[in-house]
Amino acid sequence: MCIRDRCSSSGAAPAAPLELHSGHKLAKRYRLEECVTRLDGFSSWRAVDEKLRRAVGVHVLPSDHPRARPVLAAARSAALLGDPRFVQVLDAVEDSDLVYVVHEWLPDATPLTEVLAAAPLPAHEAYQLVSQLAQALTAAHREGLAHLRLTPASVLRTGSGQYRIRGLAVSAALRGTTSEHPQRADTEAIGALLYAALTQRWPYEQDAYGLPGVGSLAKGPLVAPEQVRAGVHRGLSELAMRALVNDGATASRQEQPCATPDELRTAVAALPRIRPPESSFVAPRPYQRTTQQHGVYAPGQGAGGGVPGVPGVPGGPGAMPPAEKPPTLPGRTGKILKWGVSALLIAALGLGSWQVADTLMNGDTPADNGPGNSGQESDQEPVGNTPIKIVDAKDFDPAGDGSENPETVQDAFDGDPDSFWYTRNYYGQPDFGNLKPGVGLVLDLGKAQPVESVKVRFQGQTSAELLAAPQGTTTMPTAYSGFRKLTEHTGQSLGYEAEKPVTTRYVLVWLTELPLATDGNYRGRITEVSVSG
Repeated sequence: MCIRDRCSSSGAAPAAPLELHSGHKLAKRYRLEECVTRLDGFSSWRAVDEKLRRAVGVHVLPSDHPRARPVLAAARSAALLGDPRFVQVLDAVEDSDLVYVVHEWLPDATPLTEVLAAAPLPAHEAYQLVSQLAQALTAAHREGLAHLRLTPASVLRTGSGQYRIRGLAVSAALRGTTSEHPQRADTEAIGALLYAALTQRWPYEQDAYGLPGVGSLAKGPLVAPEQVRAGVHRGLSELAMRALVNDGATASRQEQPCATPDELRTAVAALPRIRPPESSFVAPRPYQRTTQQHGVYAPGQGAGGGVPGVPGVPGGPGAMPPAEKPPTLPGRTGKILKWGVSALLIAALGLGSWQVADTLMNGDTPADNGPGNSGQESDQEPVGNTPIKIVDAKDFDPAGDGSENPETVQDAFDGDPDSFWYTRNYYGQPDFGNLKPGVGLVLDLGKAQPVESVKVRFQGQTSAELLAAPQGTTTMPTAYSGFRKLTEHTGQSLGYEAEKPVTTRYVLVWLTELPLATDGNYRGRITEVSVSG
């Protein structure tokens, strides 16, 4: 890969490390807690944003550091991208003798280094990894941003199975990493991560990131993942080789190499989607006729089919004698009765068929015969409950200081329960850290129409309200007071069934208390919303 690290263009020596310590505050707001990296004149810290009471990460370097300006420029460019698949840059500041970059901290996420140290990824997880990374880097390069240091340590897997990338542009700027072909460099990095995920080996000669290299496996061209480890998905194996083709890999079916994240994204989309294996199905036990039925005698048991020797239990001492089997009818009399019953049944069936035919010819259904109907329910669908298309949605944060992940609002009503819209992280209390009364989503139904039911599903125990804009509202309200409440509930779902349809164009799902995440922060997630009329 055409990547190189440099200290500075002028050859100046790196600035001396800053004398920072735990408890030090930046801008009277960011309290440094633990140093996680100290390298080449800069340091990286886990810190606490005391204003918003949440965990953050901070990179700090002297303002006269030769890479201070590039770091600031990279951080500000990355912050403008606002893509939730990347760990977000929250602040980039030059303050007298310091330059520092503040970013999200995701303590509930696991670095890919730790995931791969335990075992290679199953095929469906490796598919999700390469798909999400290719899509994210495609979006970044469209905005002129490259990562250039995409490694297992810079990829985080969240508790929901999503992958987040940290250090976009900033990690390379901190270490002075450049590339003449940034798109190809990032594509090969994704290919290396896919290779490692499939084989638990790093696709280069040297060991790296806790993984053994493949140099000892074969001399010459890189060996495909399916030749390194048995059972590797062939399509993913070939995909890794296509992304790594510039490092000597060759695609086994001679497909074109993937030289950009967009080409890799297209190649992933062309693969049949790999889904997780279905949970094992336990077949029900075959039905066995029990011998302890009324009036049946089971050999080997006491009289009456009970337990021998147990008083009061059928078959035991003191048990009632079994009922005598009813005598069979005499031969000729029995035959006459049997034929008579058969004739009556045939006549009844014929009469019933005639009545049904007469009803159908008259254009009526049995359920429409008035007071004399049979009382059975019709198989037809009831009138109403027609799905209403949600044409658009917007994150709703009237009391906040920023948006609530607008890039993911479509995931709340895309029909896929595995995708979701989620709020920002809040620290301390479920009521948004006591910072605001709530946030939510406004659903645009395209036009005012009768709404009979709304169903919302959440991840985790969530307190929420459902509101609607008054009839006649033609523009999306910008304040909570622009809606009227329909219902509220606490749980993992919120449902509304109207006795009389509510005519509205805008429906607000308003979250008031969020569930606790494993990282100790609070955040809400809406997995699916449906509206019917």
